Amino acid sequence: MPASSFSPAVPVDVLLIGGGVMSATLGTLIQQLEPTWSIQLIERLDSVALEASDPWNNAGTGHAALCELNYTPEAPDGSIDVTKAVSINEQFHVSREFWEWLSEHGVLPDGHWIQDVPHLTFVRGQENVEFLRRRHEALAAHPAFASMKFTSDPAIIADWAPLLTEGRASGEPLAATYSAEGTDIDFGALTRYLVAGLTAGGADVRLRHEVKSLRRSPGQGWLARVVDRATGQASLTPARFVFVGAGGGALPLLQSAGIPEARGYGGFPVSGHFLRTDSPKLLAQHQAKVYGKADLGAPPMSLPHLDTRWIDGQQYLMFGPFAGFSPRYLKHGLPLGLLTSLRTHNALPMAQAGLANLDLTRYLIGEVLARPAARIEALRGFVPTADATDWEWFKAGQRVQIIKRNPATGKGTLEFGTEVVASNDGTIAGLLGASPGASVAVSAMIELLQRCFPTQATRWHPKLKQMIPSLRN
Repeated sequence: MPASSFSPAVPVDVLLIGGGVMSATLGTLIQQLEPTWSIQLIERLDSVALEASDPWNNAGTGHAALCELNYTPEAPDGSIDVTKAVSINEQFHVSREFWEWLSEHGVLPDGHWIQDVPHLTFVRGQENVEFLRRRHEALAAHPAFASMKFTSDPAIIADWAPLLTEGRASGEPLAATYSAEGTDIDFGALTRYLVAGLTAGGADVRLRHEVKSLRRSPGQGWLARVVDRATGQASLTPARFVFVGAGGGALPLLQSAGIPEARGYGGFPVSGHFLRTDSPKLLAQHQAKVYGKADLGAPPMSLPHLDTRWIDGQQYLMFGPFAGFSPRYLKHGLPLGLLTSLRTHNALPMAQAGLANLDLTRYLIGEVLARPAARIEALRGFVPTADATDWEWFKAGQRVQIIKRNPATGKGTLEFGTEVVASNDGTIAGLLGASPGASVAVSAMIELLQRCFPTQATRWHPKLKQMIPSLRN
């Protein structure tokens, strides 16, 4: 496979669609494993990392299941299932190892894009206190979570995160867990560094170009119809392998490719808003990411959290997310992305998922109609002394949750994870879904490589183990 040039007549070995952290991660892995392969990355906006990877479009949490309650569901008998938490923790550490290796080899700089920030879970009410106690006991039995601390003492919580208890009425049952091993990550900066490394290694990065459709090209893999957004000129780019890492735009492109593996998939878009502040007084009192319990009917990605953020070297506090609805699949995309993704094969699963999630619909309507005072009241559940004048409202990114048919029931269900969709011949693949997303990008892309390049995967494994020592065989 390698191609010797980027001439339109000669297929590129790897075409990456979308300039986010997933494409950047996959491109970097391939460049390290096969440095002679030609790589082209196409991004429709003026720069990479302007959609979901932009630091203001996500919470910046290094998802390691240290604080996120949706990764530790409670069974009807009251037991806590930690299977998903352990898996996500392991996947995040795979990312950490790869990033460390890239830093040691000059691809990633040391510095501001990743910060150590404690991760806390905070709950109120006796029932939630007991739940958190059981969760801590279940997690602490695993080596990855052995250092996690639990307390129901308000004085200790005040030491961990003073804003949580200052001005709070005494006698309210409270509890928190604390892990010093958490991180805050500027995924936008990380993506830009990875793409800069790709360019330095010879990859062709084309901004302000948009892939409109994909079709098979006999003997050459795929033909991507690409439009220069500045001139409107269209061209065809042949590629032996295509990765659709276009976030919310991935589903329509996979549908245009016509692969049967994408049939039946739908997507439900959810927008996010946050409150943020750079008040020096508040910043001095809060150095943590604190996650709570989701409201009834809220999607798991809407767990309320009060976050320390570091963006471009500047510290902020963010509270949210406040969910909303927009038919867009991308923040900077077409206003009717949801409608354009409807097909005969996914309309029924999407309708079934909608009927099964009416509580989510009611929740989103309530969030959209909520007045500013209600948002500040929600903030005061975490920061009792919050002053509305210290906080500003801003819109974050769009997320598209997966809808697909459940094999057990035959009905469409709403999924809350990420999923690789690949053609049977391994020549095209894409990533659908949202959380935990960027935090587990390395594991997701290694899975993709193993599925799409089974012949090369055995040869690549020693190099992967060199870069990621904990990687399983």
